[in-house]
Amino acid sequence: MILQSKRVWISGQFIPAQIEIEEGKIKAIHNYGAKAECEDYGNERIVPGFIDIHTHGAYKFDTNDANPEGLRNWMKNITHEGVTGICPTTITQSKEVLTKAVENVAKVVEEGYEGAEILGIHFEGPYLDMVYKGAQPEQYILAPTVEEFKHYQEHAKGLIKVITMACEKDEDFALTRYASENGVLVSIGHSAATYEEALMAVANGANSMTHIFNGMTPFHHRNPGLVGAAMRFRDVFGEVICDGCHSNVNSLNNLYAAKGRDYTIMITDSLMAKGCPIGSKFLFGGNEIEIYPDGSAHLTSTKGLAGSTLRVNEGLRILVEEAMVPFDAALNSCTINPARALKLDNRKGKLCSGYDADIVVLDDAYQVVQTYARGLKQK
Repeated sequence: MILQSKRVWISGQFIPAQIEIEEGKIKAIHNYGAKAECEDYGNERIVPGFIDIHTHGAYKFDTNDANPEGLRNWMKNITHEGVTGICPTTITQSKEVLTKAVENVAKVVEEGYEGAEILGIHFEGPYLDMVYKGAQPEQYILAPTVEEFKHYQEHAKGLIKVITMACEKDEDFALTRYASENGVLVSIGHSAATYEEALMAVANGANSMTHIFNGMTPFHHRNPGLVGAAMRFRDVFGEVICDGCHSNVNSLNNLYAAKGRDYTIMITDSLMAKGCPIGSKFLFGGNEIEIYPDGSAHLTSTKGLAGSTLRVNEGLRILVEEAMVPFDAALNSCTINPARALKLDNRKGKLCSGYDADIVVLDDAYQVVQTYARGLKQK
């Protein structure tokens, strides 16, 4: 199979080119028009497939539901917004619920599914701060221990690839070190960490921060907090929800300017309500949430933000057109940067021979024309 466009994203620029696909991989990149038999997308933009490393669910399914068909339906349909790689994300709950949730992901990966590739599990909670817990149910928040994490990783069959935790609650940074030494990306989040505590967490293996600006100590010029650390630690990854609701578009611009083009990661933090009508109500971590007209999800009890229904292609539009983030930095944040964070940048995140044929065709309005997941044309 050969795809062609006058705008194919190669090495930080659009060029006229053809992409040859064979057995799920990009076999070669050819000059535009080199081969006559091709699928021609004219002047549409061809970019790498999007990767979302922090997303709880969609289409009435939540990762904690532990329903295999719900997970399969999510993976099959999420390609409609250009997503080709995903980390299903848990929320703080009982040990029984979390164990079943990670077992379910492992089961689906083992038995097979269609659509976006499950790149691992993002284990968010229960090792969080009580003040900055957000929508996470406080009755299940615990101090981190290596032994309990080993239990979850065993039941996940090694699929936990990201863990969000309040590292300042981790005694002697024991779990921070253990996780990072065993191939898990440790992300500081839902945390009351000071700037200095964040620095020590990074020194002990943490290498990311979860949904910057939300669920963390704010910035003050005399007390920079975790937000200040996110801006200052330029070689540490940082997630951010790019819906314009969780963070003002000018804050998004400031963050991308501070961190540069290589370490910011766009996430959706989407909930099971994604793809459902405005006004829908659902239980999230045992708490009732409602979808507002702007697509954001709020706790009905406190009206506080609980998550989003953001689509990644819409997040890209918001970043470029509203936050005025340069296109290459915005695109990197949902392609090669999350791939690097997961140590998958040898096969994911860019259009290059030998890489997985994860490809998105976008029009100028950021609408998805077509998605290819591991070489398969998605319906």
